[in-house]
Amino acid sequence: MVSWSPVLAAKTPQRGRRLDVGEWIALPEGIAGELVDGHLTEEEVPDPIHELAVSWLIAMFRAWLGTGRGFVFASEVKLVVSASGGRKPDVSVYLPDRPAPLRRGALREPPDVVVEVVSPSPADERRDRVEKMDEYAVFGVRFYWLIDPALGSLEIFELDEGRFSRAAAATAGSLRDVPGCPGLVLDVDALWSELGRLTPDE
Repeated sequence: MVSWSPVLAAKTPQRGRRLDVGEWIALPEGIAGELVDGHLTEEEVPDPIHELAVSWLIAMFRAWLGTGRGFVFASEVKLVVSASGGRKPDVSVYLPDRPAPLRRGALREPPDVVVEVVSPSPADERRDRVEKMDEYAVFGVRFYWLIDPALGSLEIFELDEGRFSRAAAATAGSLRDVPGCPGLVLDVDALWSELGRLTPDE
């Protein structure tokens, strides 16, 4: 939680005022939010199961890619998905055959893989399954993963003629033919087992 300060308040966009992409990129580190149709919107508040899933996925991608091959980014990297939109996916992956992303600022080239871990609230689920899916498709993301810990489901969507179609899904076992990721074995059971180590809700 960022505490209030006069300096930070002075730099905070007025509620309801439209921002351009450049203003969103330049927001101070303490001001969170994604850019939707030119307006700064609140991000979902991640909980431990969400963050554990994200860290597990990042480690899996890094192990698969190996040293010096491709790039895996976590949720604070900004993607400019349109002229008036910016998102911060849970995981973004650029495969080895791509040019290296820029060192600073937001990324304007679509990742090969974007992963969102679905939170259980209806608003968050709609954002991941409807709003972001449409935006990532227009942006040109090749593969969109949805991990839903509450449902125990993993879905992979592939871009096809400007729209995502479901290319693979699993609730258990191992997924060996991961679309777009040759040689990657996705151990779904291991993911659920890792998340299951957390203390159940009371």
